[in-house]
This record gives sequence, C-alpha cells and structure tokens, in this order.
Amino acid sequence: MEQIAVLASNLLSPIILLFVLGVFASLIRSDLKLPDPVYNVLAIYLLLAIGLKGGVELNKTPIAEFIGPAFITLVLGILTPITAYNVLRRLGRFDRINASAIAAHYGSVSAVTFIVAISFGSMNGMESEGYMPALVAILEVPAIVVALMIAFTREKRAGSWQNALHEVLAGKSVILLLGGLVIGYIAGPERFEPITPFFESGFQGALGLFLLEMGVITARRLEGLKEVGGFLVVFGIVLPIIHGIIAIWLASFTGLSVAGAAVLGAMVSSASYIAAPAAVRIALPEANPTLYLTASLGITFPFNITLGIPIYYAFAQWLY
Repeated sequence: MEQIAVLASNLLSPIILLFVLGVFASLIRSDLKLPDPVYNVLAIYLLLAIGLKGGVELNKTPIAEFIGPAFITLVLGILTPITAYNVLRRLGRFDRINASAIAAHYGSVSAVTFIVAISFGSMNGMESEGYMPALVAILEVPAIVVALMIAFTREKRAGSWQNALHEVLAGKSVILLLGGLVIGYIAGPERFEPITPFFESGFQGALGLFLLEMGVITARRLEGLKEVGGFLVVFGIVLPIIHGIIAIWLASFTGLSVAGAAVLGAMVSSASYIAAPAAVRIALPEANPTLYLTASLGITFPFNITLGIPIYYAFAQWLY
C-alpha cells in the first residue's frame, strides 16, 4: 500500500501533471508551445543549477566517498550500450547501424529524468547525495562513445566519429553540467551563498514549465509508435528496468544512500534525447531517427518519469 501511495503522489505531483497537460494539448492539436528561446533558457537554467549545486556538494564530500559511485557509474556507462546493442541485434534483428544508434541513446542519460528523480526523492523526504550531477557527466560520454565505436569497428567504415565525439563533449548538457560542477566546487558553500536563492527557489517552477514543453514534444513522437514495432516498445520499457535494477544493486556496494541508489538507477535506465541524437546525426547519418527518437522520447522518457522512478525507489528501499 505504501508503494501505491508513493506512485500516486508522483502521478499527481504538479510537475508530472504539467507533463500530462503538454501531452494532452498536443494530442488535441492545441497551439500550446513554449517559444524556443524560453525552452532553451529553461534548459540552461536547470542544467546549470544542477551542476552548480552538485559542485558545491562535491566540495564538501571526501574523495574516498565519491570514488566508489564514480567507478560504478563509469562501468555502467560502458556496459549498458553493449547490452542494448546485443539485445537489439540478437533478439530484435536490427541492422548494426540502427542497433548502434539506439544503443547510444540507451547507454547515455536523460538529464530531465535525473532531475525528476531527485525531485521525487525530495518530495518524499529522501535526499540523494549532492554530488550526483558529477555522476551524470561521467555516464553521459562513455556510453555514446562505446556505441559509436561498435558501429565503426563492426562495419569497418570510414566516418567522422571524432566529430561526433566533439559534438558530445562540446554539447550544451555536458558543458553546463561540467562547467557548473567546476564552478560550484571552486566557489564552495560560502561563495555560492549569494546566488543560492536564484538557483534554488525557482527550480521546481522552471522544471514544471520545462516538462510542460516536454509533454508537447513527447506527444509528437507518439505518432511514430506505429513505425517502430512492438519489439522496440517492449525494449524501451523492459531493458531500462533491468538496467535500473542492476545499477541499484551495484550502488548498494558503494555506500550510496537509498535515494542515491534510486537516482543512479533512474539515470542508467534513462535514454538520452539531447546529446546522443546530436552525436548519432553526425556519426551515423544513415540511422533512422524515427527509431531512436521515438524509442527514447516517446517510450522510455514518459514511462520513467511516471512509473519508472517510483519503481526504482521502491526497489532500492526493498534491497536496502
């Protein structure tokens, strides 16, 4: 009963209801849409706020406490695209290019899913470790690189994987998260104090507006479900759950709290729709965007923020 109450609290939270409103508005063909400049500003604000706060917390964290979770995150960033690729190739019978493209998305991380997972824990009185944003940065890059290298080595093809790597490292999400981490770490708690109200007081409101727009975008991707096939729908739900459970189990050996383990599970189970598409578009231009965008944004993202995150928290509580 407690888990049902927690699930209900997530589904009825304002930020999830705003996401549902965005989906509904798009499905009835409303003209509701945030202006692109506003959407970009919100994305910058959320990513920078997470990075800054993570850097401040990392400043206060002993390095020995951080090494274990960082190592596990790096291992997961390497393994998850490999498992995703093999499932797509062996069970889904996808060609190497599309399997690699989708694997890059499912090895990487959705920053918004990460933010919602932290907010869910806070609303239920469970705070994760402050350095979790550093783990996002660690998870983001290796997964995309591994998936792209699978495509390039298996196909023995010439291509611009170096440009794709540059796209990942110079992308907005990585720059803001890493830059915010470094600035927050250098500044420390005292020097961060003057700007704390701006980056904390408006955070939930900005997240709600961002998810409103994400609902509009997600609904558009739902139209692609007819094209992706039943296997990819099952893949987009089942594999993330498996990845999330494995991540939580490994996190239990590193000293992460229940909330920290659950957030790591949500991170590893999520699928990128910002950094990975940009890299795949450059390195694997022949890959079908309908497949990887519909899977990551139309299937996995809505599942995780509505049902997946409560599942990962419930599993972490049970395991611990």
